[in-house]
Amino acid sequence: MAELVGGAFLSSFFQVALEKLYSSDFIDYFRRGKLDEMLLEKLVVTLNSINHVLEEAETKQYQSMYVKKWLDDLKHIVYEVDQLLDEIATDGPLKKLKTESQPSTSKVFSFFSSSNNPFESRIKELLEKLEFLAKQKDMLGLKQDTCASNEGEVSWKCSERLPTTSLVDESSIYGRDGDKEEIIKNLLLDIDCGNQVRIVSIVGLGGMGKTTLAQLVYNDHRIKENFEHRAWVYVSETFGVIRLTKAILRSFHSSADGEDFNLLQNQLQQVLIGKKYLLVLDDVWNRSQECWERLLLPLYYGSVGSKIIVTTRDKEVASVMKSTELHNLKQLKKSECWSMFVKHAFHGRNASDYLDLESIGEKILEKCGGLPLAVKTLGSLLRRKFSKREWVKILETDLLRLSEGDSNINPILRLSYHNLSSSLKRCFAYCSIFPRGHMFNKDQLIKLWMAEGLLKCCGTDTSEEELGNDFCHDLESISFFQQSIRWDKEVLAMHDLVNDLAKSVSGEFCLRIEGDWAQDIPKRTFKMCNNVQHQMFSRLKYLRMLSLICCHMTKLSDEISNLKLLRYLDLSQTEITSLPDSICLLYNLQTLVLEYCKLTELPSGEHSGYDIKELAELNHLQGTLQISGLKNVINPADAMTANLKDKKYLEGLRMTYGSTRIMAGLTMERHASILEALQPNNNLKWLTVVGYQGISFPNWPGTFLK
Repeated sequence: MAELVGGAFLSSFFQVALEKLYSSDFIDYFRRGKLDEMLLEKLVVTLNSINHVLEEAETKQYQSMYVKKWLDDLKHIVYEVDQLLDEIATDGPLKKLKTESQPSTSKVFSFFSSSNNPFESRIKELLEKLEFLAKQKDMLGLKQDTCASNEGEVSWKCSERLPTTSLVDESSIYGRDGDKEEIIKNLLLDIDCGNQVRIVSIVGLGGMGKTTLAQLVYNDHRIKENFEHRAWVYVSETFGVIRLTKAILRSFHSSADGEDFNLLQNQLQQVLIGKKYLLVLDDVWNRSQECWERLLLPLYYGSVGSKIIVTTRDKEVASVMKSTELHNLKQLKKSECWSMFVKHAFHGRNASDYLDLESIGEKILEKCGGLPLAVKTLGSLLRRKFSKREWVKILETDLLRLSEGDSNINPILRLSYHNLSSSLKRCFAYCSIFPRGHMFNKDQLIKLWMAEGLLKCCGTDTSEEELGNDFCHDLESISFFQQSIRWDKEVLAMHDLVNDLAKSVSGEFCLRIEGDWAQDIPKRTFKMCNNVQHQMFSRLKYLRMLSLICCHMTKLSDEISNLKLLRYLDLSQTEITSLPDSICLLYNLQTLVLEYCKLTELPSGEHSGYDIKELAELNHLQGTLQISGLKNVINPADAMTANLKDKKYLEGLRMTYGSTRIMAGLTMERHASILEALQPNNNLKWLTVVGYQGISFPNWPGTFLK
């Protein structure tokens, strides 16, 4: 899947691309290849000029078909630029390595042309296209930073989303009685929390009914009787401590004048001293602990029993606000969904009088996945299109592809998506390769993200694996990912509506191929679930990830070497018994998965082993590492260079020495020194050492086993 997703892909791509172009490696490559350095400079200037308007273009694409077309054209060109930069990044070190390598390895590089540089003409062509688009941005009225926020507020962009109020139509609410009673029970408990105030957070996916549940609680007669002072404040994705403090003051029927934060906080403190209050903060997004600590300070001066209700899509928000109770809102039951659907779709009609529509409606309801907002909005849409033909059409349509004029499901879920960072947007959009209901392993997903280059972020020392873990946590915290158990293992899954959202934002750049069906195939990544023709390796030479899992293949074609940008290859559960030598030519390969296959032979390569020093830079190795033939290591300095101590992602390590005769020439002290130098990281869970002949054990095992 090519992960080009509007401003989401573009903004993060530009960040990474510009850093590459500024790097000494790229500049040196241009000089060594005698390429025109002015091309490099022009490319940087043009990319920068377009980068400055991406934020506004992403916003305006939904209002202007011309802006959307401009963005779509830009996606295609940027895709080619990304591909070109990847090729250059691969070609440079390969040519350098070729120069430094021995003649015996020359055939490894024979398929790379060194007689001329193939990239200059492509750079010129792409530069012309980018310069043309850069000129168009002015005609489209795209300018920089039109939605900059004030007073240090955190904001996504100028939003037209309607604010919420405390009023509610209880007759249209279904299936929340249990949730309502549980929260009211917590609110009526008068527990002295010292200098704190009890905070109840209602957490759930967008459209789950968090605000509705808070409204039900807020308007219950028991709450009105128990809390003399009640206030409702709509926070939304825009958060400013001054504006929010003023909003809270006004909700408690107090004037809020001026912009002095200190005076406003003191005023709020005086309003609440000695009063038992209930405050609802609806639709909270901000994760800043410092902001919340400052804002909540005057709220601690209410009397014992004062409470705050927070509704949020993000579990991290609840954590940052130090919630005392966390209420995870679940999907409605099928019967509850049906009752709501009948009310809105049939609108007073008897559903049993329309058997055809009733049957179609039940199938449509499955697409809503228990989300009240989805049920309500789809029901209202179907009421306006009350015919079998229209209902069938909607049944066959992805919910997220409905036009915004017909449904507000799209903007509801899109708001959560747009609030993500650009890098996280790309990673989420990538998940559109998964079919509905698919359960996936977190570690596998992170490797796929790495293969596509989605975890290469500028200006950070965080490893790609650590960043991938953080991204998974973030997507889980806003309920885009949901934890599940399969075969006694923790896996992740996406709600069907979230899956539709991923497909919607990835657009035309994603395609799954199943069975023998194929059409115009994207150049980057695809997932095959059946037969693969060997000749395809010659045509799809820009793939970064290839999964042939469960394919009925007995042999892997030599043409696999054509995929020189390939980073991830999964041959699990295939009939392959051996790997071709040409697989050794995959310079960029990061992950090779061979689970449950019939492999009996590995490629011979150019030599029978590797120098232990070659482990030096492989600090991102994961899982289990086996080092064989330690009998051949005679210098402790070489063992030290292997740098096992910094390989913090390894879980298991097996080290074997081999034949005792060959090792007899080494002194016992040298054996001990070598093993001492092979000290692994303390994160290791298990260690096996076979054939060690030293007279003493090194010092590190004691520390490692603590």
